Amino acid sequence: MKRYEGLVILNLTGKEEGVDEVVGRLTAEVEASGGKLLQAQKLDKKSFARQSVKNLSGGHYVNLVIEVLPGSLTELQAKILAQDEVLRVLFTHSSGEPAPVETPVETVTV
Repeated sequence: MKRYEGLVILNLTGKEEGVDEVVGRLTAEVEASGGKLLQAQKLDKKSFARQSVKNLSGGHYVNLVIEVLPGSLTELQAKILAQDEVLRVLFTHSSGEPAPVETPVETVTV
């Protein structure tokens, strides 16, 4: 298994559920793909530099560190992107510990 670090941008406008519930569903997707969620960090809501979706000025950012088989990453990324609340998702190969975040973050225990 390889370690990947991913950034997920969520749109929770008009939704009753919070970031924790969405991260729980994303964790279930990772585990269903045979992977393991190592860490999830909520990075607060941030404004977009450029509006790509009409009437949406920002989103909730979540950093995920996972371990999955390299062949299943593309399928996992597609399943995560299929979630209604997910606007964007990007995973990159991580060689070790996640990069330190300069702003204070809340770590979600899963």
